[in-house]
Amino acid sequence: MQKKLDELMEKRAAARLGGGQKRIDAQHAKGKMTARERIDLLLDDGSFEEFDMFKSHRCTSFGMEKTQFPGDGVVTGYGTIDGRLIYIYAQDFTVLGGSLSETLAEKICKVMDLAIKNGAPLIGLNDSGGARIQEGIEALAGYSDIFLRNVMASGVVPQISVILGPCAGGAVYSPALTDFIVMIKGNSYMFLTGPKVVKSVTHEDVTVEELGGADMHSSQSGVADYAAEDGKEALAYVERLLSFMPQNNVESPPVVLSDDPLERRAEQLNSLIPDNPNAAYDMKEVILSTVDNGDFLEVKEHFAPNIIIGFARFNGQPVGIVANQPMVLSGVLDINSSVKAARFVRFCDCFSIPVVTFVDVPGFLPGTNQEYNGVIRNGAKILYAYAEATIPKVTVVTRKAYGGAYCVMSSKHLRGDINYAWPTAEIAVMGGKGAVEVLYGREAKEKSNPEKFLADKEQEYLDAVANPYVAAQRGYIDDIIEPARTRFRIVKALGMLQNKQESNPMKKHGNIPL
Repeated sequence: MQKKLDELMEKRAAARLGGGQKRIDAQHAKGKMTARERIDLLLDDGSFEEFDMFKSHRCTSFGMEKTQFPGDGVVTGYGTIDGRLIYIYAQDFTVLGGSLSETLAEKICKVMDLAIKNGAPLIGLNDSGGARIQEGIEALAGYSDIFLRNVMASGVVPQISVILGPCAGGAVYSPALTDFIVMIKGNSYMFLTGPKVVKSVTHEDVTVEELGGADMHSSQSGVADYAAEDGKEALAYVERLLSFMPQNNVESPPVVLSDDPLERRAEQLNSLIPDNPNAAYDMKEVILSTVDNGDFLEVKEHFAPNIIIGFARFNGQPVGIVANQPMVLSGVLDINSSVKAARFVRFCDCFSIPVVTFVDVPGFLPGTNQEYNGVIRNGAKILYAYAEATIPKVTVVTRKAYGGAYCVMSSKHLRGDINYAWPTAEIAVMGGKGAVEVLYGREAKEKSNPEKFLADKEQEYLDAVANPYVAAQRGYIDDIIEPARTRFRIVKALGMLQNKQESNPMKKHGNIPL
């Protein structure tokens, strides 16, 4: 018996070395952790339970039968984060570059199936050279099997991908199907075709970092939700993300005890809105002043920054935050900001996370570039997301809410549950200047002083229409509130809505304007 136990320990030790000490040293030389080191850092101490440690590939082509490593390029299993069950796989770059084989895909699919059946989040740590060329169609079939499970798991359990090295070609589609993607600056990249192929086809000279680096994907493409400085920061971000999420789509988000008084006033908000309606202010000050302890985890901070999304808590309850940002493009909605907010709202709706929306939006961004690229179709996505969502929705209009942009930003007409407005709110079809030019432009030409005539009419319009009281009279605004009391009013509204029951008509699924 002891001999067999010794043999087991030897085989386990060999499997834990992956591709061997030399390759582990090479991984460290690049400033990267190994697959097992990443798992140990992310999970609670001693909680990891591994599957398929001894599984090896079955390929005999191109001399592959002579290159065998136990575990075959990926470490899979389950463990806990802050005591909560999660399933995880970590590609091992020290074994054949972490390339995906038929058996490697089988290992990943096993933990994906278990995550779905047992209702626990799935985390993928990606560091792979792509499909294992020697296996051909088997590798491609393996990717497809993973993609299918990503789709089946979508909206059932949270899925988070961390890109910790290369991720190219078909490999990018599994992360793209997950809920959140975290990348590492200078040490990870994602693209469908590399710089050499781009050069040969389009004659563009581009570096790996320019084509698919973390900075590009977190600011230009919007593929990445966060660009971390290193692996430790990336995994810490994942841990924070999970703290706001339920285990699955039938559980409630985790509520924590809060030491931030719900009655706490934020006096600075009473003087935040500038007297000049065209002057900017920072909407993040509104968010940080109202959420528990000023703790806000932003998502996609550098992509479409004219809208803000992220997670926070009100009296310990997790919420998703969506807010226009007047500091960027006056807070207008455009293609990128609409898509950014829509996907976030839909994630929150999947997992019963209430959404709090702060509105200061002058409209949709005009111009041929927006129209040619489908601002109508893409702008409709945020409308669709809010209308479809059955979670509690609390909206606060701080200043401008004009035209169609008013409609789409969680208005009462899209089943907003509680809609508040500050006294500074301006709710109308358009701004005063534009409105009077439409209404009185022709008449003004006949006046001796058309500028004064239009200015008087603009003030008349603002007094009559562009204020929150008209909307409140119609019941489209539930109350006009003191800014300093915003936190208290949101907390009370969320408490009142905690047992909300709402459903959509029976259907297979809707057809969001993709």
